Amino acid sequence: MTTHFIRGPAYGLSAEVKNKLAQKYDPHKEAELREWIESTTGRSLGNKFMDALKDGVILCELINKLQPGSVRKINESTQNWHQLENIGNFTKAITDYGVKQHDIFEANELFENCNLTQVQSTLLALASVAKSKGAKVPFGVKYADRQERKFQPEKLREGRNIIGLQMGTNKFASQKGMTSYGTRRHLYDPKLGTDQPLDQATISLQMGTNKGASQSGMTAPGTKRQIFEQKLGMEHCDTQTISLQMGTNKGASQQGMTVYGLPRQVYDSKYCLNPNSEEGEDGNYDHSHQYYNSE
Repeated sequence: MTTHFIRGPAYGLSAEVKNKLAQKYDPHKEAELREWIESTTGRSLGNKFMDALKDGVILCELINKLQPGSVRKINESTQNWHQLENIGNFTKAITDYGVKQHDIFEANELFENCNLTQVQSTLLALASVAKSKGAKVPFGVKYADRQERKFQPEKLREGRNIIGLQMGTNKFASQKGMTSYGTRRHLYDPKLGTDQPLDQATISLQMGTNKGASQSGMTAPGTKRQIFEQKLGMEHCDTQTISLQMGTNKGASQQGMTVYGLPRQVYDSKYCLNPNSEEGEDGNYDHSHQYYNSE
């Protein structure tokens, strides 16, 4: 009794994918494949088409009929690994026969009945390759023969000097009006009656215009430019005047400022004596109370 691997039921997305693959299986193509395989191998497949191919024996006989010697040893055993070996030898043989790798099914897809649609597609691809090689196959398509073209080396070298249509065309092209590499190309409008620029010092319309420009009021590079309001009756400022943009120094005083780098003492009447009386009753300086340091 032949035993096979048991795969559990599929759920969710796996079940949905499996159902979609099963719907693509074509019974009409199965009948065509059955007739072709039985007429080629001389063996009957019975009522269950895929179950008859599951052990790989008929598949190996099929490829040996199409290309003798493809599979040297066919295992007639009912053991699982022997049947998987037959299927593996079949897929390797049809690859050498000319079937594309992306058209070939995996061994478990046939052995575990998980993707019989791919198995059917592989057999149809094998029939098409066999038909292209001259075998009598009543269905399928015949692949076109490869048309190889060989050109002489002289022709290949001549093609390097031709600009292909994919690169556009150089017809009607002209370098008229082009300037030297790296220099500007001046644009002017003939409707305005302007003359064509003759030197590189001319500013074109693309760069704006310098008409009406003046350097009046400009200061030396690095110095400030004073801003004043004429409506307020202000006079021109000099570099010594602090403008309104910088604030004002009116009412400012340096009273109470210490020497640069020294701390500034903060007086509090609760803790310090009167800051105006720095001498004691005896006329000596009292060191018992000092100002608290702000630090």
